[in-house]
Amino acid sequence: MNASAPITVEALYQRALAGDTAAQFALARVLDREGRHDQAVAWLQRAADAGDAAAAGWLGARLLVGRAAPFAPDAGAALVERAAQGGSAEAQVRLSVLAATGAGRPQDWTAALDWLARAAQGGDAGARTQLALLAALSSRPAIPGAVDPWATARAQISLDAWLTPPPAEVLCETPHVARLPGFLHPAICDWLIERVRPRLAPARVYDAEAGGRREHEMRSNTGAGFGLLDTDLILALVRARAAAAAGVPAAVLEPTNVLHYEVGQTFEPHFDFVDPEVAHFADDLRLRGQRTTTLLVYLNDDFEGGETAFPDAGRSFRGAKGDALIFRNVDAEGRPDRASLHAGTPPTRGEKWLLSQWIRDRAQPIV
Repeated sequence: MNASAPITVEALYQRALAGDTAAQFALARVLDREGRHDQAVAWLQRAADAGDAAAAGWLGARLLVGRAAPFAPDAGAALVERAAQGGSAEAQVRLSVLAATGAGRPQDWTAALDWLARAAQGGDAGARTQLALLAALSSRPAIPGAVDPWATARAQISLDAWLTPPPAEVLCETPHVARLPGFLHPAICDWLIERVRPRLAPARVYDAEAGGRREHEMRSNTGAGFGLLDTDLILALVRARAAAAAGVPAAVLEPTNVLHYEVGQTFEPHFDFVDPEVAHFADDLRLRGQRTTTLLVYLNDDFEGGETAFPDAGRSFRGAKGDALIFRNVDAEGRPDRASLHAGTPPTRGEKWLLSQWIRDRAQPIV
């Protein structure tokens, strides 16, 4: 296909019928724009079966999370791996995340780093940026005389350092609140902020009356979440570190959110647990379990105000850049702890960035 020449949908269709995999992929895009997702998936499958790595990688990503496609994570992971083996750098980066998180395949940190290095060796800019950052933060020395800088960067990364969070300092017993100083390096904090900045949207709350989530006057800040397809290897390492800090497997972590507060923006006092007394929350509690723990990471500290307040305890906390605050939403018997009532108070100068990680008591669905 001549990418510079205009082509009608009918001509694209005829080329796709003739077996042109690039046309099949392009036709799938057209069908998606028209909302004909089932037909788009069929053409992507056809191109993938004919060996088109880009089509296999894109179809695999959709199947992983059921986005305009059936939800088939194992089949999706297999397609992503096929695309990665076929040389797709985009699929190699995605496969590194699947290996790190154990989504649709066994969890394997060594394979995760290897795939990221392979994508970097193939010229993927995002993979190179991630590897360079992770290597720069490592205490392992570079290999003298190494020919491949990306293999060198990969070898410098210490997983043990990532999976060993700093010890917690208890700040309050009721509710149980602790601080983990230096939980994230400032450069990782900056990375997370820049990743989410273009995607900020009004934050929402769970609707106790109608179910679901909606905007509400009690919460005026913005934020954005990271589903599986938005996750990179750096975020996967952050999530693994959070799980280690909480003493739980990473599978019980909800999708990570990054929150942004401008001057005056707030999240009024609320609970993070799923209230079993609210009828609309019953299905969520049954299917996804209780939200037992919250971990917050302060991604910047060049602001005033903006504390995390626990009004019933009469305590407020905020950390330096990279510090984490972890608190329990339930008591020792797993019952909602109403002493965990807390609020995100408004900054009075500057802007506040915060990573928010909710932790449940059972494995979470892939989203």
